[in-house]
Amino acid sequence: MKKGCRTTLLIIVLVGFVCGMGLLAIVIFLAGGGSEMWAFPSRESVAILDVQGAIFDNSDILKQLKEYADNSSVKAIVVRVDSPGGAVAPSQEIYEGLKRAKEKGKKVVVSMGAVAASGGYYVACAADEIYANPGTITGSIGVIAEFPNLQGLMDKVGIKFEIIKSGLYKDTGSPFRPMTPAEQELLQSMLMDVYNQFVEAVAEGRRMPIEEVKKYADGRIFSGRQGLEYGFVDALGTQSDAIRRAAALAGIKGEPHIMKKSKRRFPFGGLGESLLHQYFPATQSSYAPVLYQLR
Repeated sequence: MKKGCRTTLLIIVLVGFVCGMGLLAIVIFLAGGGSEMWAFPSRESVAILDVQGAIFDNSDILKQLKEYADNSSVKAIVVRVDSPGGAVAPSQEIYEGLKRAKEKGKKVVVSMGAVAASGGYYVACAADEIYANPGTITGSIGVIAEFPNLQGLMDKVGIKFEIIKSGLYKDTGSPFRPMTPAEQELLQSMLMDVYNQFVEAVAEGRRMPIEEVKKYADGRIFSGRQGLEYGFVDALGTQSDAIRRAAALAGIKGEPHIMKKSKRRFPFGGLGESLLHQYFPATQSSYAPVLYQLR
């Protein structure tokens, strides 16, 4: 074979190899959902569950929580909460998921980061014990709904909307007209029902009378140290303190083994991941608008 032909063949093989590896990397990344779990050891472990940022898409958290709950080597779960809150239902689903993990014998301890408020605090109430830093911002027990009113702007630009609806309340919250008193009453009633669910969850989790919870359940925020004083936190300490406490509650002797889910970095760095998300937008999280939020 001539030298030029061998060189061309070598280039073709190398290009094919690089393309194949790139395709394999994409398949592995998509199949893994962008994350990986450290190999589960046989010895008793404390697992870390991160609840970070606004709580809207909780699918990864619930999947990870189920894996921990079903793993016999996991004796305790430390939930690191660093969230200002979010939508009601996703917060409630994480709360219920933690309760189910406890029913399977797992000890659950929450470690609050910079912020664990509203929906973040809702999640924390499922724990056996709550640890906070003295300067943690927590509380904000309440529910809010916000509806913009753009009628004045629409009038200025000469735009009017003709609404055809099947029922009296079908366009409640429309930004193109003021809300009627009946609509305000309807939404207020719904919000108070969700608020009462929040208060009941706090009262159950903290073993406090509902009236005692309501003294502080007016949307106010308070520090971790104040939360300890009011009965909404069990102890002040770091995440390491929470891990040691979780291990003790689970009866683990000595230094516990830590199990944690880590973010899988896409091969070739951030550029590769950016290109993947550009050409495969389905891999990105999408947050649907919500009517009311815990914050």
